[in-house]
Amino acid sequence: MGKESQTVTSVTGGWGSALKPYFEKESLAAFFVGISSGFPYAMIGATLTTRLAQDGIDKKTVTAFTLSFLVYNLKIFWAWIVDGVRLPVLGRLGQRVSWLIFSGLMVIASVINLALVDPAASIGATVLAAILVGVAGATFDIVIDAYRIETLKLYQLGVGSGMSQYGWRIGSAGAGALALVLADRIGWQAAYMACAAFALPAMLTGLVMGEPARHVVSNEKRALAEIWQSVAGPFVEFFQRAGAWLVLLFILVHKIGDTLANLTFRLLFDDLGYTNDEIAIYDVGVGFWAYLIGIFIGGVAFARLGLKRSVIIALVLMAFSNLSFAGLAASGHSNWAMAGAIGFENAASGFGGVVLVAYFSALCDLRFTGAQYALISAGASIVGRFLTGTTAGALIETLGYVNFYLLTTLAAVPGIALFWLMSRNGLVDSAMGSAGARD
Repeated sequence: MGKESQTVTSVTGGWGSALKPYFEKESLAAFFVGISSGFPYAMIGATLTTRLAQDGIDKKTVTAFTLSFLVYNLKIFWAWIVDGVRLPVLGRLGQRVSWLIFSGLMVIASVINLALVDPAASIGATVLAAILVGVAGATFDIVIDAYRIETLKLYQLGVGSGMSQYGWRIGSAGAGALALVLADRIGWQAAYMACAAFALPAMLTGLVMGEPARHVVSNEKRALAEIWQSVAGPFVEFFQRAGAWLVLLFILVHKIGDTLANLTFRLLFDDLGYTNDEIAIYDVGVGFWAYLIGIFIGGVAFARLGLKRSVIIALVLMAFSNLSFAGLAASGHSNWAMAGAIGFENAASGFGGVVLVAYFSALCDLRFTGAQYALISAGASIVGRFLTGTTAGALIETLGYVNFYLLTTLAAVPGIALFWLMSRNGLVDSAMGSAGARD
């Protein structure tokens, strides 16, 4: 398998060897920080979409709110601060742990602020509050991703990414379900405030586990030249690798269809007349378990099949999962159709999330983990989020839901073709970073 045998490789032992890493402390740490990573996304994603739709906000305005996710794509511009700037007082806990605590407190404060705004009274204030959650959540993600990558050993990258996705889904689905259930009973404000507690698992994990073993200590940045090197260094190193530009192109295009579809599901459910309880049962409940199953299969597949084959399978599954929502839109209000569509989509997303996160983690240089993973994760969704925020609502109104989801399926084809070409030409291996190389 060429360089892949020296980097992220398949496991040749029995199934026990593939399952053992799930129960190691590093993988468990990835699980708990993943919980906290998932919930801010839910607060400004599906949950806010439902809240706005129930307040009578029109579709174009609702889908425009997905532009608040673009803040996550801008995190590359301040990721170097998380990598290299030592926080006063908290810095004694270590670079990663101190930033986990600080950014966690930022998320809690921003979610409470979003809880206090009234979308019906002031869309502007709601936009600002959503953006602030995005800024805090993106900063939290920078730290969490770096902490996870630097905590996991090389052989744990696949299952550790799976555990992180387990956590992400629990945090996202748990916060989303809790918000829906509480909103019907005590109102949206109290629901959002209760969900702020989901920031605590990552903060506590950092305090218990301490600094990650593979963290490369950077000098504190003071001089202007050092600051510039901190900003430019991670990008210069990445783009000096053979095939780096094609890898970046793949990162940009591989998830367009998936992002376009995912950020519009709640609009479909609302138009089909599903209640909050039905959404909680089928979207959150069935989706939750399907996602967990997909994550488990993805983690084992990554270990057994290796990086390249598992990524190709993931891309194909994620593309076809959008077809299930075209079927749901055509069938109308059907609990069975909703369960099937949600189940397939979440299983495919769980599988894909594991193998793609493992691949993107392996692309990082351990000297610049936070900044480089911020670049990669930001690039992975920026095109889809921009298209969703600017065109999705209009496309749905023009084409209808069925044709819209067929279009999102076609949008996934370029990513599949590009990764296949990269694999054939050895560019997947040549662009690998030190996080994916054996010590």
